[in-house]
Amino acid sequence: MALPAAFFAVFFAWPVAAIVARGLKVEGSWRLGRLADVLGDPDILHVLWFTGWQALASTGLTLIIALPGAYVFARFDFPGKELLRAVVTVPFVLPTVVVGTAFLALLGRGGALDSLWGVRLDTTVWAILLAHVFFNYAVVVRTVGGLWGQLDPRQEEAARMLGASRLAAWRRVTLPALGPAVAAAALMVFLFTFTSFGVVQILGGPTFATLEVEIYRQTAQLLALDTAAALTLVQFAAVGAILAVHAWTVRRRESELRLVDAAQTARRPRGAGQRMLLGAVLLTVLLLIVVPLGVLVERSLHTAEGYGLGYFRALTSEEGGAFLVPPIEAIGNSLEYALAATAIALTVGGLAAAALTRRAGRLVRGFDALLMLPLGVSAVTVGFGFLITLDEPPLDLRSSWILVPLAQALVGVPFVVRTMLPVLRAVDHRLREAAAVLGASPWRVWREVDLPLVRRALLVAAGFAFAVSLGEFGATVFIARPDNPTLPVAVATLLGRAGELNYGQAMALSTILMLVCAASLLLLERIRTDRTGEF
Repeated sequence: MALPAAFFAVFFAWPVAAIVARGLKVEGSWRLGRLADVLGDPDILHVLWFTGWQALASTGLTLIIALPGAYVFARFDFPGKELLRAVVTVPFVLPTVVVGTAFLALLGRGGALDSLWGVRLDTTVWAILLAHVFFNYAVVVRTVGGLWGQLDPRQEEAARMLGASRLAAWRRVTLPALGPAVAAAALMVFLFTFTSFGVVQILGGPTFATLEVEIYRQTAQLLALDTAAALTLVQFAAVGAILAVHAWTVRRRESELRLVDAAQTARRPRGAGQRMLLGAVLLTVLLLIVVPLGVLVERSLHTAEGYGLGYFRALTSEEGGAFLVPPIEAIGNSLEYALAATAIALTVGGLAAAALTRRAGRLVRGFDALLMLPLGVSAVTVGFGFLITLDEPPLDLRSSWILVPLAQALVGVPFVVRTMLPVLRAVDHRLREAAAVLGASPWRVWREVDLPLVRRALLVAAGFAFAVSLGEFGATVFIARPDNPTLPVAVATLLGRAGELNYGQAMALSTILMLVCAASLLLLERIRTDRTGEF
């Protein structure tokens, strides 16, 4: 635990604490009264209200739309199932900037709906809610569907034989068993939507702002660090409470259920009702996921001269002055940063997962929750904190390229831990003990016993860490240099500038980023042989 604890202390706790202290500490004394002043501001209260209710609405809507999909993936076997599973997961690994861009191309001014029927939904809450469902659909399908597929269907069949109706058997047998997984999925969706930044920034316009967007505005535009610090504390408290409940639901799910091989529970759809359900889920995936991604690609190819690669060719030019280098260089920068971030995340997350496997005390459970905090704490705060803390020896990193991978690795570590931890816990400890009795050192035990058993999980963790690092935006927007932009920063910069060429280049870069993430995910699905792990 030493290296992961040191990593989080230096690159997470220190920057966040420094920002809070910078905003709430004046001449050596704390101005905690500023917290009450901020929370009494009607505009801030409106932001808090919108943040909470849109997160609740997004979570409820996601559960309603995604739970039938979870059932279909868990219980049905049909051609193209693995490919479809990869397709529905693509939005989850996409940067939120690209998600916002895709829905802007579909729902915004001049978008597909506007061109066909004159309907615009950008700058409305409906665009934000639909984009959140698009982004989080896979969270419910994988978390709930993964467990649903491993529940023994004979328990429900026994209830039916004892006279229970289909609905009663599901409500009394299956639903209680699924409860922890549904709760865990709902909490993760709520967490991601509560801290939403890129989607709201692009689709919300000046009308809507979440806590994360307001922290960015107060920090970057108004330089009101005291207000930003107070909002950071509010968000930190809310996220801590969410993660505490989430950790409890995960432990409950892991300890109370007896599971079977998911391959034994899936079967071909039978009867008109099951075929209609499968058709409805396929239609939902088409309209909710495939259409926005397809419109994004179409917009990247639709130039003023007709369809072609004009916007992609324009990425090689410096004309327009949005960057100090051609936008195409953002691709190479992002790949280099993401590879470095993946290596860091695997090292830190792998050690943390190994430590969490061996011990189960309160301290270790608390450390497990701490590892999840970067998913919910303001990335804007972390990025700005990097600038004011890592600027003098022995950690003067402001001009170093490693600063961006370090920020990206903070987001990648939770995915590594959540992917590897269930697999490591499934390794029979007697194998380790036998190797130790035969004289193997702890390092050799890990290399010859654990590693062969968790190699595939390690590759899956690396793929998820790479994908989420590639799309990190909230912290990177502060620390990426103008001569070394990342893909998400380049997309946001181009969208913020007027002109058809800038819009087209943003669509082209978003398409490239989407294809890279999709290719990584399809590779993961080929590697993955089980459905263990939270993601």
